[in-house]
Amino acid sequence: MHISRIQYITNYQSKISHLNQVKQVVKAGVNWIQYRPKDTTNDIILAEGQEIAEFCKQHSVTFIMNDSVVIAIELNADGVHLGKNDMSPLEARKLLGANKIIGGTANTINDIIDLVSQGINYVGLGPYRFTHTKKKLSPVLGLNGYTKIVATLNEQNIHVPIFAIGGIKEPDIKPIINIGVYGIAISSLLSEAEDIPVKTKELLKIF
Repeated sequence: MHISRIQYITNYQSKISHLNQVKQVVKAGVNWIQYRPKDTTNDIILAEGQEIAEFCKQHSVTFIMNDSVVIAIELNADGVHLGKNDMSPLEARKLLGANKIIGGTANTINDIIDLVSQGINYVGLGPYRFTHTKKKLSPVLGLNGYTKIVATLNEQNIHVPIFAIGGIKEPDIKPIINIGVYGIAISSLLSEAEDIPVKTKELLKIF
């Protein structure tokens, strides 16, 4: 299973539609999308999600549904990303089967150990700094927090792709990667850019 080092998470606060965001970053080279709608109806999520899922399939892009295993199944998504208050990864695996991708949100080393014990495929660890795109924000980690957690994982011989997430800006990316974090998950850094495709290509060059 190939896991991209850049995940784009659609920004529900953007003036640009989720589908339009996806089209712009994918055409610029992103190959992993997490659809993250908020504050809307299931009918709208399913309709919009179907369009995004079909676009991702046409472009051989991994499509991950945020939070909802039921909607992930409905859309035949490649997987689901589970927040701390969502269904457990073990239950999700029973419903999704062995071949789907399951990611989980973590804020501490214990969160990661628990997720790994439940068979997740990657961890979204954060937040790096304060961000407006997350309503119930866990304690901010910063570079020091990531450094300590990565060191502990190495000491305990725990190997799982870790994605930094939460308010990440372009100058943060190299330092984050240099301490051993696998990749980054970004949203507003691209959705709020003056030229999304150009900014996307700039970020991809870092990797």
